[in-house]
Amino acid sequence: MNTIIFACLLAVAAARPDSGYSSRSSDEVPILRDDRVYPSAAGEYSTDTETGDGISISESGYGSGPDGAVESQGSVSFTHPDGTPFQLRFVADAAGGYQPESAALPVAPEFPHPIPQFVLDQIAFAATQRDSDERSYN
Repeated sequence: MNTIIFACLLAVAAARPDSGYSSRSSDEVPILRDDRVYPSAAGEYSTDTETGDGISISESGYGSGPDGAVESQGSVSFTHPDGTPFQLRFVADAAGGYQPESAALPVAPEFPHPIPQFVLDQIAFAATQRDSDERSYN
């Protein structure tokens, strides 16, 4: 029994991290601005936050959607570690849902894109099979 307890204590000691949390404090980023308007009965709200490392978030909304749904708009901006700036603007409403706009977002190819010939051949073949299957059941 003592051997099992000793083995368990040895396993716990071996699993302990080599270094605990560092005694020095991490780099704290100051909040330069934090302006908030909490939601009113009509759903109106806004928040503007800016940090010392250049992150800026702004959002506002109002219950102007169908059945009082809150429609909002806002922006987010920051600088990537490599120095590239990032900016995103968005609108969220009942008509179009969430609609982000940013040069950093990928762009889908234009549609209709060219359909390869083998796909067109397969569609034509499937159409002939469907026609022959319908005839066999009549």
